[in-house]
Amino acid sequence: MSDNIRKIGNTYHYDFMLNNKRYRGSCKTGDKKLAENIADTIKADILRKKHDLPSVINYRFKDLWDNYIEFQSPGKNKDLKKYLSKHFLPIFQDISIQSITTDKTENYRLNRKLEVMSMKKNKGKREAEISFRIVNAEISILHNFFSFCIKKGYLEKNPCAGIKKLNELSRLKTLSDEDINKLIAGATNKLTRDLISFLVYTGCRKGEALNLKWDDVDFKNGVIAIKATKTRYDRYVPISKPVKELLKAIEKKDDCLYVFNDNGAKLGNFRRSFMTACRNAALKDLRIHDLRHVFASKMVMNGTSLYITGELLGHRTTQMTKRYSHLVPETLKKAVDEVWGNKE
Repeated sequence: MSDNIRKIGNTYHYDFMLNNKRYRGSCKTGDKKLAENIADTIKADILRKKHDLPSVINYRFKDLWDNYIEFQSPGKNKDLKKYLSKHFLPIFQDISIQSITTDKTENYRLNRKLEVMSMKKNKGKREAEISFRIVNAEISILHNFFSFCIKKGYLEKNPCAGIKKLNELSRLKTLSDEDINKLIAGATNKLTRDLISFLVYTGCRKGEALNLKWDDVDFKNGVIAIKATKTRYDRYVPISKPVKELLKAIEKKDDCLYVFNDNGAKLGNFRRSFMTACRNAALKDLRIHDLRHVFASKMVMNGTSLYITGELLGHRTTQMTKRYSHLVPETLKKAVDEVWGNKE
């Protein structure tokens, strides 16, 4: 009923009397018809509670999504969720959270899969050649959101439960020694050359390198302490000969905390200079994170166990390191050939 609502600014608010008590609040929408429905359901819910009847408020997806985003800690993860929501918000935003079933989320996943397959860069490719990582990320965010709704009492069952992930292509890029040297030589400044070399020789993540402080470098014991990592626990990386030479050659200023810095200031990124190095080295489709895979591949192919490689990379589970298991047979063959020779 329209007399239950009034507009304040761009949003409708409910305002009604029930059993000599006044109830007021925001409908969280500028749509008059929707606001009327929300006001009516709130009124009905109050009556149900009074008579010990179950609540049936139909919470709108968008309202609860906004609430969910407010609860997220500021940072890259929150920004990513807001960014990826541009795909599913237009689909779900105006419908009741209770009306979203597993079939609906499954249909959403299927439609997004078809959208990705029809993208210009994917036309003509087989499904096995297309990465659906972004679609899986969207489903994962939706799963997390619905879990939040369950925890808050808005929902009883997660409609994303049981939905299988689409096939993702693993980016296990590796480089030959020649390509590594070309990439390092392709950098147009010493700082970028040092960063590329450090990532290749240590397997560290980009953020770990950029956050590295001189206090974390222990030349005496030959280790680097990698702190505030993605996995939220510290690890120690041995200082190999090339890493030691690299670090010793960096000018250490008294007032500078960070190893890799821009005139004393912490370096925010070096993607642009990295891409320049890639172009100069004639290396296509290479990302900074791929240097971590280069390190891991080198370790495994030279006989290092998957367990030790995982420890050096800072993997919390063996599942992450198993991506390199396809390199083990070649390593075993190499070891046998070295002992017995390749005799005919």
